[in-house]
Amino acid sequence: MTAAAGSAVPLLLCALLAPSRAYVLDDSDGLGREFDGIGAVSGGGATSRLLVNYPEPYRSQILDYLFKPNFGASLHILKVEIGGDGQTTDGTEPSHMHYALDENYFRGYEWWLMKEAKKRNPNITLIGLPWSFPGWLGKGFNWPYVNLHLTAYYVTSWIVGAKTYHDLDIDYIGIWNERTFDVSYIKVLRRMLNYQGLQQVKIIASDNLWEPISASMLLDSKLFEVVDVIGAHYPGTRSVMDARLTKKKLWSSEDFSTVNDDVGAGCWARILNQNYVNGYMTATIAWNLVASYYDHLPYGQCGLMTAQEPWSGHYVVQAPIWVSAHTTQFTQPGWRYLKTVGHLEKGGSYVALTDGLGNLTIIIETMSHKHSRCIRPLLPYFNVSRQFATFTLKGSFSEIPELHVWYTRIGRPSQRYLFNQLDSIWLLDSSTASFTLELKEDELFTLTTLTTGSKGSHPLPPRSKPFPRVYSDDFNVDYPEFSEAPNFADQTGVFEYFTNDEDPGEHRFTLRQVLNQRPITWAADAYNTLSVIGDYKWSNLTIRCDVYIETPMTGGVFIAGRVNKGGILVRSARGVFFWIFANGTFKVTGDLAGWIIYTSGHVDVTEKNWYTLTLTIKGRYCSGKLNDKPVWRNIRVNFPRNGWAGIGTYSFEFAQFDNFHVEVSR
Repeated sequence: MTAAAGSAVPLLLCALLAPSRAYVLDDSDGLGREFDGIGAVSGGGATSRLLVNYPEPYRSQILDYLFKPNFGASLHILKVEIGGDGQTTDGTEPSHMHYALDENYFRGYEWWLMKEAKKRNPNITLIGLPWSFPGWLGKGFNWPYVNLHLTAYYVTSWIVGAKTYHDLDIDYIGIWNERTFDVSYIKVLRRMLNYQGLQQVKIIASDNLWEPISASMLLDSKLFEVVDVIGAHYPGTRSVMDARLTKKKLWSSEDFSTVNDDVGAGCWARILNQNYVNGYMTATIAWNLVASYYDHLPYGQCGLMTAQEPWSGHYVVQAPIWVSAHTTQFTQPGWRYLKTVGHLEKGGSYVALTDGLGNLTIIIETMSHKHSRCIRPLLPYFNVSRQFATFTLKGSFSEIPELHVWYTRIGRPSQRYLFNQLDSIWLLDSSTASFTLELKEDELFTLTTLTTGSKGSHPLPPRSKPFPRVYSDDFNVDYPEFSEAPNFADQTGVFEYFTNDEDPGEHRFTLRQVLNQRPITWAADAYNTLSVIGDYKWSNLTIRCDVYIETPMTGGVFIAGRVNKGGILVRSARGVFFWIFANGTFKVTGDLAGWIIYTSGHVDVTEKNWYTLTLTIKGRYCSGKLNDKPVWRNIRVNFPRNGWAGIGTYSFEFAQFDNFHVEVSR
């Protein structure tokens, strides 16, 4: 009988049927490294964008599955992007300082998310990391280290703002995600933190590869002193000798990046165990927290769960949530790994952790690689075969009378179990405290002295529905809780609610593109700005929007349909783009960059006046109107056949939008 049958006795008897390999769990010779937790990243970028607009109670339910202790993933760590106004994978996140004299600690949703996480788990570890930076820090260069003190002040101000305005204590701060680090900057940042009374904030470096940061620390005593954690991304469960020689904490500070089906869950289970077994990494942080961005953006559904329909309230709790729970619900930061951890003879691995107070948690995984779809971490291949494993408890664990058992098996739906509690294993003979398990492919066991585990549940969410076929937004929100309008996903530039005091009438409340300088980029940001909305499957539609150009002569705005790319691919986005310019011209293009011109001409347009643009696309033809008067008719459009609706500007420039309306036809 297998473990899934729910009886502990056959687990012990199965050793009589086949030879088993013995594994000892012992603390007699001391303990291994201190465990720092399991977590996930919100950001890098805009990966939680749609979550904030979920209606209650569904939004709180999603947050419970992520952060509530002994409920779902029960995460120990939340890492967030310090918004820098630039495209950082699936969108842009706004900076707290668009400009040098501009500070606003309520932009974006990461503050809200951190507070929600803290509300559920007051002990959760908070980490901040920049991906992009606002352009003013570069002084004309695409480089954040032109003025080290200015950049250090910018980052430190985010930490101070978190405390001052949101009562959030940031525990760790990073340097620059997956980009070149500057040794002098790291030292300046440490001095700036200390000067601001933030001695408790620790530094992670460099959120890229193990080298050259590890070698640099060994050669530079001052750098060694100020870096608290060496963080590597997608290390494939391995660390390097230099990193281990530092004796610093080693973290996989970004990992996973994998579709959150059962195959991705298996990848996540291997990573969580083998990051320590192979590489002595004591924290693992998944990218990303929740796939809450439009499908068909890059790395779709690569969150621990999926929540991308705020208009319906639908969400899906996927297997990676329950794989996480196998570790997070039965350990806490501050526990220690046993030295006696390792690989199983016929594939898989096991780790064990203790709180030093008599509690023990053992996690065993036998995840196969034959279906592996781990996108970034290239893990070594090991066959996994059916095996019998006997675990013997020694040292202070030899008198443990009972281990509670939690079990997961992934694979075919008919054989699938997710985080089910089985009968306990009783260790009746303390002189030979041991038990034997039959282990098959794609299984995950947690055996623990703790009784606090729970598979939390909420009522089923509403059924999935497509984005509404008729959608309008007049942006008439006086004090928005979040900076972006619901369902708009900024792909380049930042679009914020704006109160136009110069127009007390119809256009007092608008949506404004607020950047007039290209940010210090992390990805291939476009030179135009773009925010998308809707359903990627949309084909035949009419988009109508009031627009307001603020920049004389060179200023321009557009509305668009069938936009087929976003995220880090936004620069090559195709679609149908209807542009007007302050110099009295218009054009219709087949791409965001403006290279594919369908038609162009003159119109009666100047800056600082409101105009209504209408774009209709049906089949292979499109037409456009300005203030309800036709500008062109029936231009042939062969590609693309579908995509989102969008609004944007010709360059990084101020412009406003109002009374957005889209209607989709068959």
